[in-house]
Amino acid sequence: MHRPPAVAGRFYPANPETLKRDLESYIERVTPLQAALGCVVPHAGLMYSGHVAGAVYGRLQLPASYILLCPNHTGHGRPLAIMSEGEWETPLGAVSIDAPLAQALKQACPQLEEDDQAHRSEHSLEVQLPFLQYLQGTFRFVPIALGVDSYEPLQELGRAIARVLADHPARPLIVASSDLNHYEPDQVNRIKDRKAIDRILALDARGLFDTVQQQRISMCGYGPATAMLTAVCELGARTAELVRYANSGDVTGDRSAVVGYAGLIIR
Repeated sequence: MHRPPAVAGRFYPANPETLKRDLESYIERVTPLQAALGCVVPHAGLMYSGHVAGAVYGRLQLPASYILLCPNHTGHGRPLAIMSEGEWETPLGAVSIDAPLAQALKQACPQLEEDDQAHRSEHSLEVQLPFLQYLQGTFRFVPIALGVDSYEPLQELGRAIARVLADHPARPLIVASSDLNHYEPDQVNRIKDRKAIDRILALDARGLFDTVQQQRISMCGYGPATAMLTAVCELGARTAELVRYANSGDVTGDRSAVVGYAGLIIR
């Protein structure tokens, strides 16, 4: 299947040269580059959260393949939706799905279902691709959209990812796409965001899931982050780093109702 861009011209520029200029301004290049097992990156419009995502991607040793986990904002499709063949288009060109990796994941986690509907209009995974295209050029990825709100399927997915990657000759990076708390006053948002961030820094998948639900933190990608944390801990993760934190009020100047963004690297 060929998936055309769904949010080019809205979440990021549709013109390739304009997009490249914007990406260059948001990517923070830091050396030496870091090897990582996983990361958390935001997915708002580039003008709002691009500098947070760019601070993460600019620090990483980028592998040849990625598992990109995103929330399902639209509600369309299956609760654990994977695409295992085809390519996704952005203004910077086409990116191929890593079909062998996708097939291995489906075998390891039978709850994953082949489903392009969940991905057709979903922005939270699409906005990651231009960063990787700009920095790396050629790579492959597996798109997985999560629309579940219970812990056990996320834990099972994370464990399945770890089993597959443990035997993979070139370890793909697990990317969890998520914004943090939504549309509360700045001071309230920061407190809620910090509670979620602290659980990620503690490499505590269950704690993140429970904290988000119990504290009513509207972190849209807590499912992807929970699955990612489960996987990286199974793979031997030891440390997590908060690279950058920001919120929409930093751009708009409106602190009455903000959205939080965090970039984290797990090694």
